[in-house]
Amino acid sequence: MENYTICNCKKVTYFDVEDALKNSKVFEDVEKTFEEVQKITHCTTGCGGCHDKILDAISEIMAK
Repeated sequence: MENYTICNCKKVTYFDVEDALKNSKVFEDVEKTFEEVQKITHCTTGCGGCHDKILDAISEIMAK
């Protein structure tokens, strides 16, 4: 997967999301996982326009 910026406000990339999830052994649900990624990366706390893109990235990473 190529790295790309998902959250322009906070400069969060796909790899940043992946790194935030790397210590998670079990994914209970996307929303709970999203909250953890948000705490680590601060994504979606600017304009909020990346919310769906972050969820898509999390879902993709969870499916690996």
